[in-house]
Amino acid sequence: MSKFDEVKKEIMEDPMNAPYTDRGVEPLFKASKEARIIIIGQAPGRKAEESEMFWNDPSGDRLRKWMGISRDEFYNTSKIAHLPMDFYYPGKAKTGDVPPRKGFAEKWHPMLLEKMPQLETIILVGSYAQKYYLGKKREKNLTETVKNFKEYLPEYLPLVHPSPLNHGWLNKNPWFAEEVVPALQEMVQAYI
Repeated sequence: MSKFDEVKKEIMEDPMNAPYTDRGVEPLFKASKEARIIIIGQAPGRKAEESEMFWNDPSGDRLRKWMGISRDEFYNTSKIAHLPMDFYYPGKAKTGDVPPRKGFAEKWHPMLLEKMPQLETIILVGSYAQKYYLGKKREKNLTETVKNFKEYLPEYLPLVHPSPLNHGWLNKNPWFAEEVVPALQEMVQAYI
């Protein structure tokens, strides 16, 4: 059993995850000792939970396009790890999904990150990941944090969520496609 399989077993045995384990739902993350990039998003969505594949939706399609890689490269390279802020679908809220559970990332991320010694950059997708990893280093809002992405490199690269619901944000902020996406693609190509 690999180190990552041992952690997965611990996650599944944790009482906080019993409702998922009891239904046969496994934690959705990918970690590798060869990982050079980690993508940290909110939490798996309903479709991801059902298919047992993270970013398996239109948001994932857009993220892969931003990264400049194919679906096959995204899922099959050991150079890219995926650690959402919660490894389980938290449920539906009035608008969107319920936020990731408090304490989940704090408990499991450090344990997994220490097993990935070749890590170069953590891609922080959305406000939950940015709040946790950047803390007080964040700007006053997500837009300003992403706009100042160079301030966080090479350790972190903050991104807006690639959800189709963010189409309006992308139209209002053309600098994202002009500056952030090319930097992301260059980094991804260098690391994988």
